[in-house]
Amino acid sequence: MGCVCSSPCPNSDNSDGDVKNRHKYGTQNDANQLELSETKTAKFGGVTLRYGLLSQRGFYPDESDKPNQDSYSITNDIANEASDAMFAVYDGHGRHGDLCAQYARDHLPTLVSNYSKKMKRESRRRRSASNNASVGGEPNNTSTRSTSTSKNNRKDSLTRDQIETACSIAHKSCNVAMHREPALNDSLSGTTAISCLFHGDENRIVVSNVGDSRAVLGQKIDRTTNNKSAKDTGDGDNSTNAKNANVAQSYRALPLSSDQTPYRGDERKRIRATGARILSLDQIEGVEPILDDDDKYSSCDQFLLGEVIDEGGDPPRVWSPHGDYPGTAFTRSFGDSIAERLGVFAEPEILVRELMPEDRIIVLATDGVFEFLTNQSVIDICAKFDDPLEACRAVVAESYELWLQFELRTDDITMICIFVDSIDGKTVSPAERVTISNGGATDEHETPPTPSDSRPVRSGISKNAEKALMEMKDRLIDDTDEVPESFDIKAHHTVKTDDEETRISEAINSVSMLKSLTPKQKEMVIGLMEPITVKKDDWIIRQGTVGDRFFIVDDGCFEVRKVPQGDGDKTGTGGTVVHTYNGTELNRYPTFGEFALINSKPRAASVVAKTDGKLWALHKYSYREIFANADEHETKVTTNGDVRETNETPKGDEHETTGTPKGDEDETKGTSEIEDKEESSKTKTNGTPDEEESLKIS
Repeated sequence: MGCVCSSPCPNSDNSDGDVKNRHKYGTQNDANQLELSETKTAKFGGVTLRYGLLSQRGFYPDESDKPNQDSYSITNDIANEASDAMFAVYDGHGRHGDLCAQYARDHLPTLVSNYSKKMKRESRRRRSASNNASVGGEPNNTSTRSTSTSKNNRKDSLTRDQIETACSIAHKSCNVAMHREPALNDSLSGTTAISCLFHGDENRIVVSNVGDSRAVLGQKIDRTTNNKSAKDTGDGDNSTNAKNANVAQSYRALPLSSDQTPYRGDERKRIRATGARILSLDQIEGVEPILDDDDKYSSCDQFLLGEVIDEGGDPPRVWSPHGDYPGTAFTRSFGDSIAERLGVFAEPEILVRELMPEDRIIVLATDGVFEFLTNQSVIDICAKFDDPLEACRAVVAESYELWLQFELRTDDITMICIFVDSIDGKTVSPAERVTISNGGATDEHETPPTPSDSRPVRSGISKNAEKALMEMKDRLIDDTDEVPESFDIKAHHTVKTDDEETRISEAINSVSMLKSLTPKQKEMVIGLMEPITVKKDDWIIRQGTVGDRFFIVDDGCFEVRKVPQGDGDKTGTGGTVVHTYNGTELNRYPTFGEFALINSKPRAASVVAKTDGKLWALHKYSYREIFANADEHETKVTTNGDVRETNETPKGDEHETTGTPKGDEDETKGTSEIEDKEESSKTKTNGTPDEEESLKIS
């Protein structure tokens, strides 16, 4: 899948080889998800840490075999130093984006190591020349010679300027080499990269960024609060009061990189200096007016950390003055030789930071993670777990489900999570902790920007997704005559507890095609959701068959399995696990299969119960009846299962909420055993929830 990793650190206690560079540049892997089999522990100089990583291939309905264009690398012994290691993620784009990401993965860490070694050799040479000059007139001064020899034999440690120079040259050299690679066409393809170099003996990290992937630091904060029930003795002795104090722990997200996109004023200025245009797709197509200078995006420069806006999935892009290309939504990258003429280059912005005891979590992730999640949200999720690999799984699952809530597809998502367990050795003053360099890209008198989000987090469905859903709903109205006369909507109604109704409401509010229903229509949907109890290994839906239900995960764990196009399910297991829905994690109620409500396409994957659990299911005919009658009258299913009609005009949902992130709203599922059951096996209620018999999968 184009996402592999360099060899594991030799000072790791779990060097079982499952992070080896298993695939050479240019190869692909059919797997949709890759992760470490378990969390790794390592020590770099004075820094002891644990790390996990996970890469999830995106869901592309029209490109089921599209490779994962993300890659990552974990490289130890940078510059032959056991205390130095480099973690990095790469996000490819364009037709050959996966190959560009793999190329950067295979070459950038080596170049950083080589240029670091070169810097050390130059330092030794200068130091040796200086020592020789100082003792040149004193041949018998054995004490001086002994001192100089001791200095030359000491462990080499690069200065901040040296490590910044080595990283900057390495990034630019990798970009030049990519252009020259004959087997790789990078004219309209490329990759971003974010890396974190641990300079262990200095308790230092060096973050290099090219593009819009991101590095975030989670800083632990202890807040002491007094117990309100404690009594102040008033005698000046605070020991008793201290015993009654509570320590509340939380984490603050600090950006270690700035997204290099046209949202940033300094990047827009630099790009426009080449003659390039910066416009959204709607502006290119004439849907929105082209405003003067920065009128459209100038306010974006004032974004606060974690601020959320809705730009409809149509960000500003870089365009040639001579045509509608290349349209990159970032201002720096590897490759992209055509865009490079417009200022889209591989000059990295570099941050050097001394790690402090409160620095506990480091996240490196591609932009797919941060499309709908703020830095603080990501750190908050990570802080809920003691295992960084579990943290990766939770963040990636949350991101994946949010993509499907607001889009008809998902991006590739890759994340490395590092938990810093301890930091030994020296400390530095706050003024010395952080230095920032932008690789010489700013003007002579300009200060490099302080790391920030630099890109808004989306909070709504994209314009393209909204248009596609409306088209499908229009087709649905035309197809309502397909509902068979024998379909009895009353048989699908069940009584639910208030808690069950609340959970279902939260779930449907996160589904794009359901959240726009009127309050009364949503009430009908809740009533028509049928309870289904499942056992471990039950098949919910099968790839290749036409489904007829939409599902909500109330409890349990369910695996999405996919057989590659053209291959048969030779093992009978449903193929590779590409995603997991967990209804017990973070109070989430994932959903899947909603496209079955409005079209009759074959399911693109299977869903199998990994554990015992419970689902809620809505039949497509129930949904069509609700939707088709919306403009004429309201069909109301009462609590006793009777159907009545009113002439009330449905009102808009004035208090609509986004709700909980949902699961797969795509066709990434297949038809289920439930969907194959005869109508006669459906469960009916006698009015009491406890007496309802849940439908079981045969």
